[in-house]
Amino acid sequence: MKRIFSGVQPSGNLHLGNYLGAIRNFVALQNDFDCIYCVVDQHAITLWQEPEVLRQRTREVTAGYLAAGIDPKTSVIFNQSQVAAHSQLAWVFNCVARIGWLNRMTQFKDKAGKNREKASSGLYVYPNLMAADILVYKATHVPVGEDQKQHLELTRDVAQKFNNDYGVDCFPIVEPLIQGAATRVMSLRDGAKKMSSSDASDAARINMTDDADAVAKKIRRATSDSEFLPDASVVGPDGQFTAEFRQARPEAANLMTIFAALKGEELSQAVAEFEGKGFADLKKALTDVAVASLGHMGAEMKRMVNDSHYVDSVLRDGAERAQALAEPIIKEVYDIVGFLRP
Repeated sequence: MKRIFSGVQPSGNLHLGNYLGAIRNFVALQNDFDCIYCVVDQHAITLWQEPEVLRQRTREVTAGYLAAGIDPKTSVIFNQSQVAAHSQLAWVFNCVARIGWLNRMTQFKDKAGKNREKASSGLYVYPNLMAADILVYKATHVPVGEDQKQHLELTRDVAQKFNNDYGVDCFPIVEPLIQGAATRVMSLRDGAKKMSSSDASDAARINMTDDADAVAKKIRRATSDSEFLPDASVVGPDGQFTAEFRQARPEAANLMTIFAALKGEELSQAVAEFEGKGFADLKKALTDVAVASLGHMGAEMKRMVNDSHYVDSVLRDGAERAQALAEPIIKEVYDIVGFLRP
């Protein structure tokens, strides 16, 4: 059985980038894979979190999963901290992964910045926990954005080194799934920056909890330029915008990418539809498709976040199912490593 594992951090302000880059794909994958979807709250505390806010944000991500259409009876939905096997395997992988591998992780450099010496050790070994998240279920495929490809490569390296060190065929070599036109959604205020929950301007992102009026207002005020929209020459052979076009006209590239992703069509189709037109035409069409796609989800998410008993019951049931899957794999790993157990 092909098995998917993926997770979203409860960082607050779940937004369009999370939906198009991850959550919407999670829904589609339920038809073809055994799916395990996690709210990775242990990853979240690599940066300090207000405890009650963390609990609320964990429920918000879960509500986002459910409102988008992930079926808790078909897929396993849980928060990471409820399943001890993640931490257990992460320690084994801390002893398998090499310092040199972690030193190459660009996300640590980006997040730690100039205060590298003050960063938490958890932030540094974050990729080892990510590898454990995936491999504790022997997942075969992971849907990832471009910014997570490096961490998935480390997961593959850890699996291969563990297998080689102990002369076993324990862990699969995980394959990435990078799907759709919008694997990287950019800010509505600055098309050169990734859409982010931490952006100081709420106008820079479309939140999954935004109602139809808020969505329309943000798209209407999104940064644009004065040129007409381009022809098909800006789409490369890989079906994505060329680097030259993204650099020269980042806002045009971003809004057309979002439009194509929400419509479920190729970028070349979106380009053909708006060739020679202005931003006003694109924004009107994008508003219509965004409101139709997202409008119902915001209300449903708010309803579920306010009904914490239901959300908590989904997480509790998912954690029990996840633990049942992980326990025999942890036992196998401990036996391979040589831990003495009753």
